[in-house]
Amino acid sequence: MIARYTRPVMGRIWSEENRFRMWLKVELAATETLAEHGIVPKEAAKAICAKADFKLERIQEIEEEVKHDVIAFNTAVSEFVGPQSRWFHYGLTSNDVVDTAQALLVKEASVQIREGLKRLGTALKARAFEFKDTPAVGRTHGVHAEPITFGLKLANWYAENQRNIVRFEHAAEEMRVGKLSGAVGTFAHLSPHLEEAICARLGLVAAPISSQVIQRDRHANYLATLAVIASSLDKIATEIRHLQRTEVREAEEFFSEKQKGSSAMPHKRNPITCEQISGLARVIRSNAQAGFENVPLWHERDISHSSVERVILPDSTTLVEYLLAKTANLIETMFVYPERMQQNLDATGGLVFSGQLLLDLVEHGVLREDAYRMVQTHAMNAWRNGLNFRDLIMKDEVIRKKVPRRALENAFSLQRQLRNVDAIYLRVFPEEKKRLSGGVAPKGRKQKPPARKK
Repeated sequence: MIARYTRPVMGRIWSEENRFRMWLKVELAATETLAEHGIVPKEAAKAICAKADFKLERIQEIEEEVKHDVIAFNTAVSEFVGPQSRWFHYGLTSNDVVDTAQALLVKEASVQIREGLKRLGTALKARAFEFKDTPAVGRTHGVHAEPITFGLKLANWYAENQRNIVRFEHAAEEMRVGKLSGAVGTFAHLSPHLEEAICARLGLVAAPISSQVIQRDRHANYLATLAVIASSLDKIATEIRHLQRTEVREAEEFFSEKQKGSSAMPHKRNPITCEQISGLARVIRSNAQAGFENVPLWHERDISHSSVERVILPDSTTLVEYLLAKTANLIETMFVYPERMQQNLDATGGLVFSGQLLLDLVEHGVLREDAYRMVQTHAMNAWRNGLNFRDLIMKDEVIRKKVPRRALENAFSLQRQLRNVDAIYLRVFPEEKKRLSGGVAPKGRKQKPPARKK
């Protein structure tokens, strides 16, 4: 991944230097384990562990000649070790080292992603409670629907992030496997017991069965999970982008005093972070497709997956970790405008309460089809002519005869619509039972009743 989208820790993890360090870690774990079981001479193992090292430039120099990175690595390390190097890489095939080391790299990267998910969850929870009782209009198909609170949006994102944490834990655990089963997975030179011991030394679990490679369904699932996480971040960014539109302006990503939005238009405050999140999420989803293509390999192994994974595993993990940090910062610093939310909620003159009015008419004896027709007639009139829906309803003699005035006014009650917010929060945040006492009316300006004619 290019430096622009790479945070320092992930850059170190996926560096060429660290990749070969992980190879060396696997080789030394194998050497020590084999020495403990009397297969490699202890003096040789001692010498290997004491002297084994490499220079990255030397590996690259040798690879340029032999066209094989593992052989180049082994040769470069052997130059440091000397005569005892004949016991280095004993009983192993290339992919015993490469696949097992890759599991260690993914494990390191997963730690960073796990921390990113946790930070995002903390940010979402904090702001969900900050705006728990802040009224806003809910939209379906981009059109005003019924009232919600802004906190509910954040709580919904929090719940999705929690599911992503669970998904990721499973996917990362599936990747925490090594293999040292040889060229076709038959343990022709070592034994399953030795594989288990070497993997345990590395903090990995031995794959129950493998060919020359660990089976790539694991990698596909891991990459797919990263794509789901990226899609969740894209979802959050897309919503904030919509809310930042000039006509809506209910929320806005942070814009610093010295920041500039456009080279031509000084007034612009563009959602560049949100757009970056949405754009890079496409890359991660595309990489997941490449991961699926890596599952079917020829027989016990080909290397059609190898070049692909050199790109998609570093890039996807690096981008997800980067985007998690970006999204957490986006949520932590986001500008929120409750007054604008209230203005937009009021903009249609009570149309957002049409569903409740329909139900109240039914409860007072009106057939549902008739009630729907009554409400829709006034709603369409309000839409077309810019009239106040609530005023139209209150002036309808037929409706007033069916429903008492107090009940009609209650149909337009914001508190009534949002009375179950605490109950929803208790489902999402069961650990906050004491904090959620229930029955708290939403904050914000109450709707003013229509002025009566004198």
